[in-house]
Amino acid sequence: MTAQPVAVRDGLVGRGTELALLDRVIGGIEHEGASLLVRGQPGVGKSSILRAAAETARHRGALVLPASGVESEAMLPFSGLHQLLLPLMSGLVALPPVQHDALSTAFGAMAGPPPELFLTALAALTLITDAAGSRPVVLVVDDVQWLDEPTQDVLAFVSRRIRHDPVVMISGLRDGHPVAISAADVIEINLPALDAESSRVLLAMSGDLTPADQRAVLSQAEGNPLALVELPTAWRSAGIDIFSSGPASVPLTTRLEHAFAARITELPPLTRDALLVAAVNATESLAEILAGTAILAGVGVSTECLEPAAESRLVAFDHVGVRFRHPLVRSGVLYNERLRRRQAAHAAMSEVLRFEPYRQVWHQAQSVDGPDDDVAARLDDSHVESIRRGSVLSAITALQRSAQLTSDPETRARRLLLAAQHAFGLGRADLVHRLVDAAEINDLSDLDQARAEWLRELFSEGKLGDSARVRELCALATRSAESGGLDLALDLLSSAALRCWWAVSDQSERAHVASTAESLTEAAADPRRTYAMVAADPLGRARQTRIRLETITAEGVSNVDQLRQLGMAARAAGADPLAADYFNGAESKLRERGQLGLLSQLLAVQAAVCLDLGNWRRAGQSLEEGRQLAKDTDQSTWRTGTVVVEAVYEGLTGDTDPALRHAAEVEAACAGQVAGDFRSLVQLARGTAHLSEGRHAAAYAALAPIFDPLGPCHHPREQLSAVMFLVEAAVGCGATEAVRAVVARLETLAETTQSPILGVHLLYARPMLAKNADAERLFQLGLAQDLTRWPWPRARIELAYGNWLRLGRRPAESRVLLRSALATFEVLGARGWARQARAGLRAAGEQIPIDGAETQASTLTPQEMQIARLVASGLSNREIGQQLYLSPRTIGSHLYRIFPKLGISSRAQLASRMSDL
Repeated sequence: MTAQPVAVRDGLVGRGTELALLDRVIGGIEHEGASLLVRGQPGVGKSSILRAAAETARHRGALVLPASGVESEAMLPFSGLHQLLLPLMSGLVALPPVQHDALSTAFGAMAGPPPELFLTALAALTLITDAAGSRPVVLVVDDVQWLDEPTQDVLAFVSRRIRHDPVVMISGLRDGHPVAISAADVIEINLPALDAESSRVLLAMSGDLTPADQRAVLSQAEGNPLALVELPTAWRSAGIDIFSSGPASVPLTTRLEHAFAARITELPPLTRDALLVAAVNATESLAEILAGTAILAGVGVSTECLEPAAESRLVAFDHVGVRFRHPLVRSGVLYNERLRRRQAAHAAMSEVLRFEPYRQVWHQAQSVDGPDDDVAARLDDSHVESIRRGSVLSAITALQRSAQLTSDPETRARRLLLAAQHAFGLGRADLVHRLVDAAEINDLSDLDQARAEWLRELFSEGKLGDSARVRELCALATRSAESGGLDLALDLLSSAALRCWWAVSDQSERAHVASTAESLTEAAADPRRTYAMVAADPLGRARQTRIRLETITAEGVSNVDQLRQLGMAARAAGADPLAADYFNGAESKLRERGQLGLLSQLLAVQAAVCLDLGNWRRAGQSLEEGRQLAKDTDQSTWRTGTVVVEAVYEGLTGDTDPALRHAAEVEAACAGQVAGDFRSLVQLARGTAHLSEGRHAAAYAALAPIFDPLGPCHHPREQLSAVMFLVEAAVGCGATEAVRAVVARLETLAETTQSPILGVHLLYARPMLAKNADAERLFQLGLAQDLTRWPWPRARIELAYGNWLRLGRRPAESRVLLRSALATFEVLGARGWARQARAGLRAAGEQIPIDGAETQASTLTPQEMQIARLVASGLSNREIGQQLYLSPRTIGSHLYRIFPKLGISSRAQLASRMSDL
């Protein structure tokens, strides 16, 4: 059997499969966008694959936008994004003002506060998809691992949102580097080493080699294309047997660096100076590199000094810039030079950049051994600029290096703790602990010691139910407040309150946290104090919190953080209508500002409030969007929070199997943790799923543990959302006597807490458990209350009262209530309770199908319903995209599916149809 010939295309050997995949994706760009990630070891051919893809795209008429990461540029925020979008800058003026300003500020073209990352990302997406309206766009991004951090996050955002646009993103990533885009929804191409035959074909292209030389190269190259090309060249130019030198265990990457270094040693001294300056510089600017070389060498230079390096195929240059042929050439240059020489090159560049202080200070920091308090102070100042530009990692690195160069221990510790605070904002527990450890080696002031304890607490790995730790946090808060650190005191108390919310069951500990927060009278107007009090002790502080919150309207609060905190406090107090108002205000502001990380957190809690009240469509929309945003912003804890609320939503709407599956998923995630909040919601999801199917005994078994104060599934606030379901399950399976004791305890709580949600649930529980003679009066009393903001509990009471009337042989009266309940259940999507209402109506003599016909609205997904309502309100696709952080074409693709589901063909018909739903 004859062996198949090795495929050679575009100068690439043995890459036919990969190139064919890229051809298919680029060929289908008009129909579907995509994101591809080409992975592999250094030298395996990623850049060559990307160049071939770019040529294919150009040949097909696409606009190709290239960019490449450079290790030394990683500290320059948005430098990679600027490189990528430079050809599109003429379209900047057409962006919505808020997006225009965000992108302009990120690129340094406008002064202003730090742009929110995801608002900048939306601006980039809009710029790209606008350009794609004229011709397809292909983004070709090499060495993603060395792009600056904000650019990586923007590309991950864009990658998830181009499926419905004629846009393809092709990225190259070196193995071993976790980056944001690798967690996005991408097609991965893992480039392996070449097989033996392909290796021999490629090696044959490198010139004449003796059989012995060929065997040596093939053995050392291990199928790596760069090694197959460069190792023979290095051997010839260096005149040494570089293949067999050194131990065989030396990694191939290191051997390639050594190979390049060996070639560099043969270059003239001035050329080596120029290469060293190019290697330490953060840009490819020819002017900067020549200026730095002149300072380093002490003589005037021209491009002639670069010619020997170009002839040796180490660099390429033109009148604009100098580019290393491969990143390993750059690292080979640095490997070949002593520390003093590298420091001297940095010092030279710091002189060149005297009018660019942000870049200059980085070179100064690398040119000194330390300590150097002047450079340390300038680095400290520069971290503020890094934050303004949107690069938190750059800010952390600046503070770390600043601390290394700082002579005063207290100042050194302060800078390290500030870096740790920024690391917390990134969710980097490992980095927080490492920075706090480094800070605590120094002498800490009382405030700094308290700050260190707070930072450790943020990623606490200890026992959440540790009462001693709660007391310790309260003591630290008190001392901080006495030392003038009121903000820190409130942060510490919020952490203590969060421990209580999750795990602490001892009421005395809860009361201690609340009273400590209450003692901070100078912070009486701060929502953090209100939140700490009621989150620590939801039942003991519910009444006090509700009274205070009723004086604060959402419209009167402009600060988004305060709105979030007020909403959390309102929900903890059971004041769900107030919580909904605060969350709605916060949501709109977070969308405007592009704060998607906080938005994902808010949507999960907002959904829980909507479920309590009876705005389930809004809950479904919040959950669907929140799940995606938690993934986009890499917040695994909040993703779990979203999933557990989603499980409750699925249980209520009759999606039993997904509800039980998600409940089990969250339960597994909580293994080994206390997490009373999550565990309580897991049982609520199971209980509602069983109730929806009419399995009362199973529902009661799932719900009863929520009300056991000594059990692991008990939570003082979450139990209040489960009262109606417990009572319904108990009545259905004959456990009314057992549940009466629970309700009696809750009646006492209702008097002391005046919790709105508990009061509403008891309006249902009282007639359900009452003697027959008292039931009607209690049903009527419940329906006489103002339940405008509580449509779900109102419908539950109507259903129960309607069935009571029917069983009492009053069918005409019962039908009025059952019809009203059914209408609400159908709007909500409460399929199990809708079935009960239909069954009651049929038993009361009304002709009604056994299963209600599927409404047009019920065929829409939560996101489709959200988009349909926004279109019906008169917003354009572009305006909707701005709200939902999607491209206008993605909105259009959703409408393409929405119209036939609703039996319409135009936007004009949509407003009328939505008003009927």
